Amino acid sequence: MSGYDLLTRALAACGRDGWTGVLRVSGAPGGALHLRDGLVVAAESPGAPGPETLLLRSGRVNGEQWAGLVREAGGARWPAAGLIAHGYAGAAQLTVVCVMALQDAAFAIVAGRVDGCERAVDGAEPPAPVAVGEPPARLLEDAARKLAALAALPRPVHPDRERPVPARRSDGPLTALQRALLDHADGRRTARDLAFRAGRGVYTVTVEVARMLAEGLLECPAVLTPIPVRTAPDGIRHRTPPPPPQPQTPVDLPRRRPGGFFRLRNGTPK
Repeated sequence: MSGYDLLTRALAACGRDGWTGVLRVSGAPGGALHLRDGLVVAAESPGAPGPETLLLRSGRVNGEQWAGLVREAGGARWPAAGLIAHGYAGAAQLTVVCVMALQDAAFAIVAGRVDGCERAVDGAEPPAPVAVGEPPARLLEDAARKLAALAALPRPVHPDRERPVPARRSDGPLTALQRALLDHADGRRTARDLAFRAGRGVYTVTVEVARMLAEGLLECPAVLTPIPVRTAPDGIRHRTPPPPPQPQTPVDLPRRRPGGFFRLRNGTPK
């Protein structure tokens, strides 16, 4: 059974049972789907930016303000009431952010590798839940449709595979997302990494990366440049210590005879 089939059956069973809890998906990137009465009300994955990242990168609230809201909410991960009360975002805007994060996390899970699914009962309120949950079948169909749309592009890319670099600067106008991608694409970041940097959905960023590759604004090196290994040139070896000096053969010295003459060993006086 493929990973997608495994996830489909597990979620379908949760929907039929009207189950409330967490479906933990192991794999790469994996994630968690939070259900209430058989409907998916929140989703998390390390492969997609969460609602907090999307909101912070949008500029509606900065990090210091967010920290203050979390303290006011007693450490809540999603201080929705404070965001609305302080005028940082409206209720409708927060709903849109939560729905986007849910669908994007589901897409990241489906686009990756699914190794297993496990139900877990969790009494805690899921982070950034939507008021009206998504039927599991419709959520998976939407993720599969997005994958098919990516595959149909002239230069399809995977959220966690290609690592683009800027190819050229455009003389024409660029969108804010295109400028961000050109600024952050350095040959080490995938579309998923760029999504976190730009604070946009991973599906949106992956589609834009594919379009920019087709337009020549980005390019993907065919072969990754390996880290060079320095080796000694031919003829150079590890230094070998010189051999110890050999003992010298003793030299026959003349012997002095009494009377001031020297006699050599051959008997010739001098």
